[in-house]
Amino acid sequence: MLLDGDIIFQSSKSGQSYAVQLATHSPYSHVGLVYIIDGSYWVYEAVQPVRLTPLNNWIHHGDGGHFIVKRLKNRDQVLTSEKVQEMKAIGKRFNGLDYDLHFGWSDDRMYCSELVWKIYHEALGIDVGQLQTLREFDLTHPVVKEIVQRRYGDDIPLDEQVISPAAIFASDKLITVQEK
Repeated sequence: MLLDGDIIFQSSKSGQSYAVQLATHSPYSHVGLVYIIDGSYWVYEAVQPVRLTPLNNWIHHGDGGHFIVKRLKNRDQVLTSEKVQEMKAIGKRFNGLDYDLHFGWSDDRMYCSELVWKIYHEALGIDVGQLQTLREFDLTHPVVKEIVQRRYGDDIPLDEQVISPAAIFASDKLITVQEK
C-alpha cells in the first residue's frame, strides 16, 4: 500500500531518460512523490511543467510500466500528518514551474530529483540522496556527450550542484516497499 510521501522511481521513454541512465549508471531516470488526495493516488513530479499526475497515468508513461517505491525507514516517527501537509505546502511553491533542462540548483525551474530532494530537505530536514556536481557523472558516452553539447555548448557547468534519481534511489534512509 502506498503512503503519502513515498518516493516512486521509473525510467521514462525519452531520449533524455536514456542519457540520464548512462550518466548515472542507473536504470532509473525519473522520480516523483506519491500524494494521496481525497482517496486518490497522485505523483507530484517535475516534468513540463511541475504538476500532479494521476498515479496510473504516471506508471503508463514509464518504460514497460515498471516502477519502484521507496519510503523513509523511520516514516512512522517522522512523517506525521502535519509533516505530510507541510511537504505538500512546500511542494505547492514549485507547482507550475518549467522543467529545468539545464539541471540548475535555483528554484526558478525544477527537475524531478531536485523537486523530491528539496521537499524532503525543507519540510523534514532530511537529505534523501547525496548531492553531487555534474562533473561526478559519466559524461563519456556519445549519447550523453551529444545532449550535454546541445544543452551547454562549450560552457558545461561541471561544478553545478545536482541531485540525481540514482542518488535518491541509493539513499540509506530509504527502504523499498513496492516493485512492479
